[in-house]
Amino acid sequence: MESFLSAMVPVGNPAGGQSLLGTIKIAVLPIAKVFTMCFLGFLMASKYVNILPASGRKLLNGLVFSLLLPCLIFSQLGQAVTLEKMLEWWFIPMNVVLGSISGSIIGFVVASIVRPPYPFFKFSIIQIGIGNIGNVPLVLIAALCRDTSNPFGDSEKCSTDGTAYISFGQWVGAIILYTYVFNMLAPPPEGTFYIEDANLPLKSPAKDAPLEQVPLLLQEDAPEELDALKRGKIKQFLVFLHFKLNLKQILQPPIIASILAMFLGAIPFLKRLIFTTDAPLFFFTDSCIILGEAMIPCILLALGGNLIDGPGSSKLGFRTTAAIIFGRLVLVPPVGLGIVTLADKLGFLPAGDKMFKFVLLLQHTMPTSVLSGAVANLRGCGREAAAVLFWVHIFATISMAGWIVLYLNLLF
Repeated sequence: MESFLSAMVPVGNPAGGQSLLGTIKIAVLPIAKVFTMCFLGFLMASKYVNILPASGRKLLNGLVFSLLLPCLIFSQLGQAVTLEKMLEWWFIPMNVVLGSISGSIIGFVVASIVRPPYPFFKFSIIQIGIGNIGNVPLVLIAALCRDTSNPFGDSEKCSTDGTAYISFGQWVGAIILYTYVFNMLAPPPEGTFYIEDANLPLKSPAKDAPLEQVPLLLQEDAPEELDALKRGKIKQFLVFLHFKLNLKQILQPPIIASILAMFLGAIPFLKRLIFTTDAPLFFFTDSCIILGEAMIPCILLALGGNLIDGPGSSKLGFRTTAAIIFGRLVLVPPVGLGIVTLADKLGFLPAGDKMFKFVLLLQHTMPTSVLSGAVANLRGCGREAAAVLFWVHIFATISMAGWIVLYLNLLF
């Protein structure tokens, strides 16, 4: 496909001046690469090949999430970030927050019109409002920058800057995911999303239930812990934050890698000690770079393999599923474009940094967050989340190409 498009479309100045067909080539090729690797993962997981079964995909996902993605974030963000740049990049986490707010408002409007089956109203809002600001943008940036004809110039600088910008916003996304999303996806008063199954026990006991009727496994606070909480207001406040904000859930390996990279990169002495090419500890950073390069193919193979299960037995119905796809891929990006354009007009964005603006736009264009599907699975509506993720990612291959064409034309 790349040779066909290259033959049909003459490539002009990498920094700009592309024809419409040239811009389409630049936008479509990364999507084509992503689709190809996902298809190979789908093929490896199919019953005809079956070398990537469900257990293998689970292990591969765990490897990516716990090692490869943190290594990529640590090496790329640590090399790019400084204290001055962190202050300059303040709008990246703000953009994630604004995107979640605007997306949720759109989700509320769409859900109010479509009226999804009970109790999936809040679920529909989350599936529209929370996009993938980590894995998929990293894959797209890597595929785009790999092409020497990319409009952002030098491939290495393009990849380093793009990865740093995306990684810098992930910690905010994790906080939103494990606070706002976690609470929005709470089961209904019946205790389960599948109301017809009356034999299922309640996931949480009634507040006025006698103590002897409360299952032991649901008692998060032992008497000794309760006594400890009363010893001081500061400790009580910290414990309150721990349970209320789900700090253990928030501090996942990619977030820890982001925080560590920002801390080390912001201190000049530590940055020279670890991240510069002649640093005495650069061997550690170089090892992380090597491991991080494996993240993209591994996560795409796993994502493609996960699609082998199909949409599953969802209770959302065609109308609600189609509304979620339309809301996430068609209605959310224009609002995001308006937010980024307004921020640029107000002088909130670094002048002349087109990659910075491109990453901000991508954050509003991505399909539904895969991690929101994990939270949904934890809260008891995993089948519906799997169905939405399946269809949204299928249609996102088309929508993302169209939006990227528009963004490149606006930027260049």
